[in-house]
Amino acid sequence: MANIKSAKKRILVNQTKAARNKSIKSSVKTAIKKVDAAIAAKDVEAAKAALLNATSAIDKAASKGVYHKNTASRKISRLNLAVNKLA
Repeated sequence: MANIKSAKKRILVNQTKAARNKSIKSSVKTAIKKVDAAIAAKDVEAAKAALLNATSAIDKAASKGVYHKNTASRKISRLNLAVNKLA
């Protein structure tokens, strides 16, 4: 356990940020799963609608620093490719 005041603060701040990042990553994963489910069901309209939501969630996560911009771009690209193959 930390003894120095600044170290104690860093622990608290890091816990807060980790919880925030975990929540954002979880929502992104859920959005991606919805796209994958629509693709598996071969539902083009649902897949496109889910893709819009997933793209938005991934972009927001990247803008908040949860994902690197290239990681976000790669995730979006792969989802787009999968939906376009379906259509």
